[in-house]
Amino acid sequence: MASMPRVVAAVGGALLCIAAAWWLGRATAPRDGRQAEGVVASEPPGVHPADPAARPPPRSAEPAPAYALPNTHVHAVPDPREGRAYEVWVDLPPSYFENDRAYPVVFTTDADVGFPLIRSLRRRIGAKGQNIEDFVLVGLSFAVGEESMPSKRRDYTPTDPFARGAPPSSSKAYHPGHTYGHAAAYRDYLEREVFPLVASRYRVDMTRSVYVGHSLGGLFGSYVLLTRPQMFRHYILGSPSLWFDRRTIFEIEADYARAHRDLPADVQLYIGEYETFGDGPRHMKTVDMVGDTHRFAATLRQRRYPGLRVHAETLPDEDHLTILPRMIVRGLQRALPGRGPYTGA
Repeated sequence: MASMPRVVAAVGGALLCIAAAWWLGRATAPRDGRQAEGVVASEPPGVHPADPAARPPPRSAEPAPAYALPNTHVHAVPDPREGRAYEVWVDLPPSYFENDRAYPVVFTTDADVGFPLIRSLRRRIGAKGQNIEDFVLVGLSFAVGEESMPSKRRDYTPTDPFARGAPPSSSKAYHPGHTYGHAAAYRDYLEREVFPLVASRYRVDMTRSVYVGHSLGGLFGSYVLLTRPQMFRHYILGSPSLWFDRRTIFEIEADYARAHRDLPADVQLYIGEYETFGDGPRHMKTVDMVGDTHRFAATLRQRRYPGLRVHAETLPDEDHLTILPRMIVRGLQRALPGRGPYTGA
């Protein structure tokens, strides 16, 4: 499919709302110009409501033009086996047009958040390859026409928690109306449909691929790591939902260890200080994600795989929501270090 510019923001609606609020506020004043009781006059001195200069601007017949991120493209890449439509978003760094070399490629789940965030962080902190090597960015969208949670609960989870009996009643993380356990199908879709498109349309080095996933996206990355590790060279997993379905990811890890002598990958695990039990509003209430993350890292290290590198880090003063920008920066600095010397300004 041909690529097209990705439209990401529009401001026309916001401007109309501001104009409408202004007009309603000034309409509360009496027509004789006296201030109504308890109402602050909205017109400046010397301006009468009937004055044409005080009237709100007319509604535009055409919406304001949207803003498109430069050098971004959208590809429709359906999954014919599952019968679902997906989009693949691609961003090219400015240097891509200045040479003919192959670039490392970064894949991110939760593309509506991860794609613009990683793109901005590369532009601001990457310093044109000096701090972080330039890379082609690929955003993996949710299924077209679906809300985010039903889509990722299906595609990012390896098992169906309801198949082994009802999940713990105290947990609000499971929705009985949603589908779970299609991670294997989604993994195969990426390898079968997405990877060939990216490799054929863009100058990328697929041997230097990086996966970035957070929360359920981190769980999915852990699953790919333990079932088809060669799909990515680097795994940046933030706040991975290892608690899912009674921590079934640890069973998957044990199955892999029984059948393999090596796990060739560079794995980075990041978790926020507050992602554990506590009384504060930023703490977790039902799961100890800090403990799960470090237990997962320790389990991988104990296998002594010759091709595996594991880095695990608890980031201070971060919770499940605030950790994302910081883990991306730290992860990319380790996976794709720039040419240097590092510059902080």
